[in-house]
Amino acid sequence: MKTKFAPILFTVLFFSCFLNRSFAQKKDLVRIADSITREGRILYRSEWASWYGTDIFVAKCAAKKELAGGYLSYNSGTGLTNIFFSKGNSPVVLATITFGYDLKSTNYTLDTVSRKLTPVEEQLYNIRQAALAKIQSDTSFRIYKNTSLNLVPIIINTIRRVYVLSGSQINGLVVFGNDYLFEFDAANHLISEKKIHKSFIPIKINKATTDSAKTDVASIHTHSPETGDFITATDICTLLLYENFTNWSQHIVISKNYVSVWDCKNNRLVILTAAGWKKISDSTNKSDKK
Repeated sequence: MKTKFAPILFTVLFFSCFLNRSFAQKKDLVRIADSITREGRILYRSEWASWYGTDIFVAKCAAKKELAGGYLSYNSGTGLTNIFFSKGNSPVVLATITFGYDLKSTNYTLDTVSRKLTPVEEQLYNIRQAALAKIQSDTSFRIYKNTSLNLVPIIINTIRRVYVLSGSQINGLVVFGNDYLFEFDAANHLISEKKIHKSFIPIKINKATTDSAKTDVASIHTHSPETGDFITATDICTLLLYENFTNWSQHIVISKNYVSVWDCKNNRLVILTAAGWKKISDSTNKSDKK
């Protein structure tokens, strides 16, 4: 998505540390940005392992594909683990793919010996399946054309969540929105659910050309008040997954009160107040007219 804000993007990052202090008296925007980024990275690592684990499973475990009932990924403490489990009410692990924290898709080990789920895997499986059952029984959950719903179970200490992201099934399209969050108690009972974005936001990737005017250097989407003031953890997960396939330097999320700027080159989030954003924009526009 092209944007008239592109000329001021680098200015935003340069002055962000000052503007966050000048225009963020009511909320600690640095702390909020750090929290959202941290959660987005957790989602990203899980989805990254599932992305590349799926490629490996399909390529090297063809005989087990028809047996598979699904997959999940998690941080084992020594690396990222992706498992494919069998169909039925008492699943077993069909294949285990482990990756290093370097996030190199060629740095993996594959174990095709079937085994029982570990206690951690069983907990992740249980909340994943509970979220899936809810989605399948409730017609309010939508799957848009050329997308799939990807379930990401996360357990960290007492936090038990399943994020649901819409993933693009075609090249050249990045999808934001149509995402959900399920939260569970210690007994894996569903205690809350919400739709994170109130809309479905597909953004086409324009490839680099010799004409810089036709090359997108940034992308933008907006948040309604119902979605919230800030970029979401699912937004950051999606950006980390797709940014290297784009020419974007930044992705901007605009709400009524705040503007979130994600630096796609340095993977850094800056949140500005609307007033801070307007001040940068006005200043840049004045400079351009000189």
